[in-house]
Amino acid sequence: MLVEQIWTANAARNFNYLIACEETGEALAVDPLDHRKCLAVAKDRGWEIKQILNTHEHWDHTGGNRAMIAATGAKLLAHAGAGSAIPGIDRGLAAGDVIRVGKTVELEALDTPGHTMSHVCVLSHSATPALFSGDTLFNAGAGNCHNGGHPEELYETFADQLARLPDEVLVYPGHDYIANNLGFTLDREPDNEAARDLLDQVASQDPNEALVSTLVMEKEINTFFRLRSPTVIAGLREEFPDIPDEPDTKTVFLKLRELRNSW
Repeated sequence: MLVEQIWTANAARNFNYLIACEETGEALAVDPLDHRKCLAVAKDRGWEIKQILNTHEHWDHTGGNRAMIAATGAKLLAHAGAGSAIPGIDRGLAAGDVIRVGKTVELEALDTPGHTMSHVCVLSHSATPALFSGDTLFNAGAGNCHNGGHPEELYETFADQLARLPDEVLVYPGHDYIANNLGFTLDREPDNEAARDLLDQVASQDPNEALVSTLVMEKEINTFFRLRSPTVIAGLREEFPDIPDEPDTKTVFLKLRELRNSW
């Protein structure tokens, strides 16, 4: 499996992706908002874009669909429940569905509500698995729930799906928010040395050559996985005195998401 992470350099700091079969050159474009850059990269690599995947319905992930389809004739894939929000879906995806790209690439659809209720992530069936996580999981952060989502659903997605993936999974998010997200982690857990060291490393990184994290790294530096940290809990109890001494992980997650909304 070949992966190109494409930095859009827009105000929303979007990443687009091309996933290609190394034998056939057939490719899938993930959230190709900047269709021109995606087409240029595909042309340079000798790849043919046959499919488009939208992780969810927000415009900064679907806005390139029409131009990309016009240029390539690609089929459009998205969550099976997103038909009223994403025009022209050719294949609606449910949990466990497999997307094949060329002869060698298999991607498994994960139904990951929270940021929106019709959000999919895809997990590659490859020697080193990769997760294309849209706006559900960011490097060192989690998606907001402002525009059609729900924080309790996001918690369930993190706890029941993402946290159970193998540690070696590579994380390819929909946006480059890593420096700001690490700032929030350190605001909540100032003794997190791994987060502090990583912030020093990525604070001035070129997003064209962005760090690709792994799930085990996320569990060290992403506060939305650090739900049992004594420091995180102590800080939350200062903000929310009604929280018990030993709160459940759902309470911690929801309070963190609440604080992140205004941080």
